[in-house]
Amino acid sequence: MGPTRTTIGRVPQPPLALTLGDPAGIGPEILAKSFRDAPSQLAGCFVAGDVACIRRAAAWVAGAAPPLPVVVLDEPQEALDAPPGCIPVLQVVDTGEPPPVGRVDARAGRMAAQAVLWAARAALGGRVAGLVTAPLNKEALAAAGLPYPGHTELLQAEAAAHRGVPLADMPVRMMLANDELRTVLVSIHVSLRDALNAVTPDNVGTTLRITHESLSRSLGRAPRIAVAGLNPHAGEGGLFGREEIDVIVPAIAAARAKGVDAHGPFAPDTVFMRARKGEFDVVVAMYHDQGLIPVKYLGVEKGVNVTLGLPLVRTSPDHGTAFDIAGTGRADASSLVEAVRVARQLQR
Repeated sequence: MGPTRTTIGRVPQPPLALTLGDPAGIGPEILAKSFRDAPSQLAGCFVAGDVACIRRAAAWVAGAAPPLPVVVLDEPQEALDAPPGCIPVLQVVDTGEPPPVGRVDARAGRMAAQAVLWAARAALGGRVAGLVTAPLNKEALAAAGLPYPGHTELLQAEAAAHRGVPLADMPVRMMLANDELRTVLVSIHVSLRDALNAVTPDNVGTTLRITHESLSRSLGRAPRIAVAGLNPHAGEGGLFGREEIDVIVPAIAAARAKGVDAHGPFAPDTVFMRARKGEFDVVVAMYHDQGLIPVKYLGVEKGVNVTLGLPLVRTSPDHGTAFDIAGTGRADASSLVEAVRVARQLQR
């Protein structure tokens, strides 16, 4: 059996953990399809999840061909020597009959959370190089009694606990990226009303700092950051709101004084086009939909969600659990494969 060890120079890197996702959705299917269709990109990866769910998904995506065999691991490191043409799986969730697909299920939500928690702790402890998270369902998380609205908040809490610091001292930000555009959000999974209240000098300034530090590492230089305004036409000099004047401009000035290459605020309806044409490396958006709609419009099959500010590598596909097609084998795994590629880049 030939080695599939991922190396940088001559130093073997720990394996990359791919979490189960919500087993009632398409997560297990895109995992199985990724190992089947992109074996070279998935070398050195393994599924942190449930053997039965992955075997079921492998059968769904196989069609008339034999399903890809599942190799059960005892330790993450064994994934580095797994042969091509199989799906390495480490059992990290409660065992039992796989939950039904296509609907919100508390047990499925609990399994999804268990996989993420295991992978986060393994990454924080150095047992894995990072994690790529298959989609989970926020309603299922809530039904399972989890106090987190999504991956980002759960990982933030784990990282803060690992560091022994308050949650406020572990600020994180969501970046959504593809080959054409990157956006980073000031706020994430909150109501629009709460998102407006989150546009403060501290939150905007923290977003600029995290964006600068994270992309400086991955780009090898300081990123050119465009900042979107909150209001139409970036407030039009105060005619349509004063947040730009009172909050965003001072935050940009303070960041620039610390060496951050930030510019704006610019009209939200044109700044993303300017970044896509190459004028900027990234756009800082003031709230969730403002920043995510432009990236997702370009195609979810290549979009990758990256959590910035964590002491670990975490990427995710740019789509949800797709309950409507779960169990059919039709789910597109392109975004998951892209998320693995980006995670590999961030390891370096």
